[in-house]
Amino acid sequence: MMDYKIKDVEGAFAGEIIKRLGDDEFTIKINDAEYNLIILSMDSGGIEFVLDRQYHRVKYLEHTTNQMELVVDNVPVTLNMHTHFDGIVYKNSGGASTGDAQLALKSQIPGKVVSVAVSDGDEVKKGDTVCTLESMKMQVAVKAHKDGSIKSVKIKDGANVAKGDVIAEIE
Repeated sequence: MMDYKIKDVEGAFAGEIIKRLGDDEFTIKINDAEYNLIILSMDSGGIEFVLDRQYHRVKYLEHTTNQMELVVDNVPVTLNMHTHFDGIVYKNSGGASTGDAQLALKSQIPGKVVSVAVSDGDEVKKGDTVCTLESMKMQVAVKAHKDGSIKSVKIKDGANVAKGDVIAEIE
């Protein structure tokens, strides 16, 4: 389930897929209501779909870690996506673990390495950005789980990482 907030609109909404009915047909839940969704086409530029027998077209303009610029049925929209996503990635990569014994900083999401912010021997503080990954068209900062020195960086720009892969060793 993902949480979303639309800029300049009070409140947020939660969306999730309830059931897959076919290759491109789903039952989805938005807040407490269920809808039928048929995806007509989808690519890196946008998506065309039918939601409860109404046609919609969404064009993707720009993405950042927590924000996406869209044009929905010819109306510009800014979508703030899962505003606590960075926090969840940080917590699950060791940032909220008890004790600092863990040497390896691990990726908690699959993605492509967009940038590496540290080198071997660099000093980092808990919460400093080590690298940025792109996953599901969002850029997510992976942050150091403790203070220390970068013993070794295990990734490079453009590489793909899987969930659980070691990004860096911090001692």
